[in-house]
Amino acid sequence: MADSTRKIQSTLNKNSPQPEALQLIPEAMARKYLAIPLTLEGNVLHVVMANPSDILALEALASWSQMRIEPEAAPAEEILEAIDFNYKAYDEIEKQISSISRADVGKTSKTNKQLSIDTATEAPVAQALTLIVDEAVKARASDIHIQPGEDIIRVRYRIDGTLHDMLTMPLTTLTPIISRIKILANMNIADHHRPQDGQFSVKTKGRLIDIRVGIIATVYGEMAVLRLLDKSRASLDLSDLGFLPNSLEKFGNMLKVPYGIILVSGPTGAGKTTTLYAAVNSLDQVERNIITVEDPVEYRFSDINQIQVNPRAGITFASGLRSILRLDPDVILIGEIRDAETANIAIQSALTGHLVLSSIHANDAVGVVLRLMDLGVEPFLVSSALIGVVAQRMVRRVCPNCARPIEASPAESLIYSQEMGEERKEFVYGAGCKSCASSGYRGRAGIFEIFVTSDEIKTMLVKGTTATELRHQAVKEGMVTLLRDGMSKVKENITTPSEVLRNAYTVG
Repeated sequence: MADSTRKIQSTLNKNSPQPEALQLIPEAMARKYLAIPLTLEGNVLHVVMANPSDILALEALASWSQMRIEPEAAPAEEILEAIDFNYKAYDEIEKQISSISRADVGKTSKTNKQLSIDTATEAPVAQALTLIVDEAVKARASDIHIQPGEDIIRVRYRIDGTLHDMLTMPLTTLTPIISRIKILANMNIADHHRPQDGQFSVKTKGRLIDIRVGIIATVYGEMAVLRLLDKSRASLDLSDLGFLPNSLEKFGNMLKVPYGIILVSGPTGAGKTTTLYAAVNSLDQVERNIITVEDPVEYRFSDINQIQVNPRAGITFASGLRSILRLDPDVILIGEIRDAETANIAIQSALTGHLVLSSIHANDAVGVVLRLMDLGVEPFLVSSALIGVVAQRMVRRVCPNCARPIEASPAESLIYSQEMGEERKEFVYGAGCKSCASSGYRGRAGIFEIFVTSDEIKTMLVKGTTATELRHQAVKEGMVTLLRDGMSKVKENITTPSEVLRNAYTVG
């Protein structure tokens, strides 16, 4: 049975089921019974199932397909991945798009706003948008880009940090699709000039997905970006983020300090929010009053008090932080330090007995210290309040289904040997398969640089120092740089040298 399972697993990962076999079993039934049709031979339909001995499932599949079912076993997660990949809805999306009625466009009896509402609520528009979101969730996308061009609309998904063109639509469908999004996100459907943002939730494939929307006018019409926020990803443990054991221990020790400030740095999309939430989840939420102020609140937790930034109501990061201090907090999470006022209040909060966590933009961990000083925080306050900094990036993981050793380029071998002190001519790369959409990568992992403010570093900050001197001292005390942490993951065959260099190039 084990050999049979491995054989089917390999088949699911590397060979596509026959299209004529897929047409015999609808996606809903495949998901219900955790079964995917593989091949069709005469009147026999070969089906891969998580439970081949499920008599009711076999009877249902046979009744629907009018075929004799020949079941074989495979792990449930492999079957779900195969279902996600093989049951594509792009043809159905195009069908719905082509069905969008434009009969009202020439009428003058209705206002443009009413026309937009009427068209946007038609079934084909709603169904097309639903299918676009469903496909994005199946593809593990973090964002959907709906971008108008001169002649067509491009729909692109950001998967593992990289944008992929998925389908195109006629430019005439832009207004109905954008109007539908505005209605769902409670935006002004009549305003086509000013930027708008909003949020709505959908349930797809049994998961509740929050969708954050941004819309802005371009020269070819309004474009929209939909950020997909899967709530299941917010409950990660620190151990799931990709920390090396030594780095995980350092970060865990930082979180044990009763008061002070811990900062997470990195560019947009580097996973800062995920790290902050994982850090908060690791703290005692029963005996501590944890309050956050965020813009926006991406994930919601039952045992944490979360405040949404709302400038119209007078709630900014700075004003929200001032209000929080009157609510007896133990732990404060600030979504981002963007200005001098927020930075100074955060530092003062850390000095008055609170554990403060926040994100800030800087190139690396040492750069965060200088950024605080640029924002007007005095060096002696930084040295007193700062517990440490986590700088991070996200790198794509090598696809486990098509990974194989390949000879590396001279440049990759050179940078690896310089950083790790060992020669290596071959690295593991993904050759490309259906599981990773031929990209060679599937999923992402973090690379981290953890800067801890030791007594020596605090003294250097008070006396005055440069970024180079700070970095040298931190490395001397055991700080693993972003590049070194990334190459350590290359050594473990998690990612590739080119992927690390693409994300950690700013660090010398």
